[in-house]
Amino acid sequence: MNGLYDKLREYSTSDYYGFHMPGHKRHAPGDIDLPYGIDITEIEGFDDLHHAAGILKDAQELAAKVYGADETGFLVNGSTAGILSAILGCTRRGDRILAARHCHKSVYHAIDMNGLRPVYLYPEFDENIHMNMEISVSAVKTALMEYSDIRAAVIVSPTFDGVISDIGEIAAAVHEYGIPLIVDEAHGAHLGFHPYFEENALAKGADVVIQSVHKTLPSLTQTALLHVKGELAERGRIFRYLDMLQSSSPSYILMASIDHCIHLLDERPEELFEPYASRLSALRESLKGLRCLKIIETERYDYSKLVISVGGSGLTGKDLYGILLSRYHLQMEMAAGTYVIAMTSPGDTPEGFERLKKALFEIDDEYAGKVSDSKNQETVEKGEGQPAEEVQKESRSTDGLWGLPVNEQAMTSREAFEISDGERASESLFWESAVGRISAEYAYLYPPGSPLVVPGERISPEAARLLEKYREAGFRVEGLETEGQIKVLKLT
Repeated sequence: MNGLYDKLREYSTSDYYGFHMPGHKRHAPGDIDLPYGIDITEIEGFDDLHHAAGILKDAQELAAKVYGADETGFLVNGSTAGILSAILGCTRRGDRILAARHCHKSVYHAIDMNGLRPVYLYPEFDENIHMNMEISVSAVKTALMEYSDIRAAVIVSPTFDGVISDIGEIAAAVHEYGIPLIVDEAHGAHLGFHPYFEENALAKGADVVIQSVHKTLPSLTQTALLHVKGELAERGRIFRYLDMLQSSSPSYILMASIDHCIHLLDERPEELFEPYASRLSALRESLKGLRCLKIIETERYDYSKLVISVGGSGLTGKDLYGILLSRYHLQMEMAAGTYVIAMTSPGDTPEGFERLKKALFEIDDEYAGKVSDSKNQETVEKGEGQPAEEVQKESRSTDGLWGLPVNEQAMTSREAFEISDGERASESLFWESAVGRISAEYAYLYPPGSPLVVPGERISPEAARLLEKYREAGFRVEGLETEGQIKVLKLT
C-alpha cells in the first residue's frame, strides 16, 4: 500500500535515533505489547497534521476522494472534535441553530460554547418498539419558516439505534434558506461502500459530515473524519477551530490507523464488505424467526445495527443484556429500556455471528416457553371465553414511554451556566422536587449520550418521571454532580 503505516514500520527498523518526544523512544519498557516502535512526533519526513503538506496531506486528500468530499480532516480526538469544530465554524456567538433533540452531547457542548439559541427538532417516537424515529422533513421546513434567523442545522443520522433520516430531502429544505446542513454520521462511516447499506450523507447533499471510522470500520478507537463539501459551510473557520480543538501532538499511530482504513476502502472495498454484508444479511434474516424476542428496524435503516427487542419475553433490555454477557460472554454495545444493541462491522467473524444467533434462539426458546405457560394460566383464571389476543395484548403492555421528554427552554445553556457559577445561585434537588425549576446541569444516559435535560430547560414532570424510571431500571444517569439529584437555579 505504501501508506503512512508502511512508512512508520520502515522507520521503526532503521538506525535513526530519536532525540525527541515521546519519552519511550520507540522501545517498550518491560514486558508490554504496545506499538512503541512506530510512535513518533512531527519529525522530518512525517509531516504535521496542523500544517499538512506531505504524507498527511496526501492521506487526507485520499480520504476526501474515497468519501466524495471536497476536503477531509483526520480527527484524533474522536468525532467530538469534529462536531464542535463544525458547529462553531458554521455559526457566530448568539446565533440561532436548528438541532435534532436526540443529538449527542457534543452538539450541546458546541451550543454552550458559542452561546447559541437552539430550535429543537424532536424525532417521532414509535410506542410499539419504544424507539426514537426519524427527523421529519416537514418539521424541518416548519422550523425554518418560523425562525428566519437560523444559521445552521445539525442532525444525527444514523442514530445510535440505526435510524436514518431522509438526508436528501432535509438537505434540500435547508439549502433553500442558504444555510449548511451538518450531519453527525459518527455511526455511518461504512455507509455507501456496499449496496446492502444506504449511501452516506455527503452523497445525499449534506455540507459537513462527521464520521467515527473506529465505530464501524477497522480503525483504532478515537479515530474519525470531518468532511466538508460545497460552499455553504465556512471551511476556513471550521478547520481553524479544528486546529484549536485537536491535540497539538496528534498520535501517529491513530493517524496511521485512519490512513490504513482509508486504503482498504479505496483498494479492497469488495473484499472488505462483500462477505460481511452476505453474513449480516443471512443473520438478520434468520433472526426474524425468533418467536419471543424480535429484531427491529425502520423504513430507512442502517443494517449494521442489530437491535433486539425483548418483545413479549417479560424481560427488560437490561435483563437481556445481562444474560448475554454472563451466560454467553457476549458483550452488547448498549441496553435500552426494551432492547439491546449489537454493533457489527466488517471485522466480525462467522463464529461470532453464529454465537450470537445461537444465544438469542436459546434465550428465545426459554422465555417463549415461560410466556406460553403464563398465558395458559391467565386464560384459566380469566375464563375460557376471553379472546386469546386480549391476553397477548396485556402481556406486551408497558408502563409509559422511554423517549425524550419535552422541556420548556427558559434560557440558553450558556446563560444557565453563568448564573449557576454565582455564589449560592443553585441547589441540588431530588428529581420530583425539581419539576418546574430551571436546570443548571445535564442529565443523560451514556450511551447514547443524548441529554434528557439540558441546562436552561425547565424540568417537566415527564422528565422527572423518566429519570426515575431509568434509575429504577438500573441505568446510571450521568452529568449530575449528585446521584439521584439535579442542580437547579434558585430563581424561578
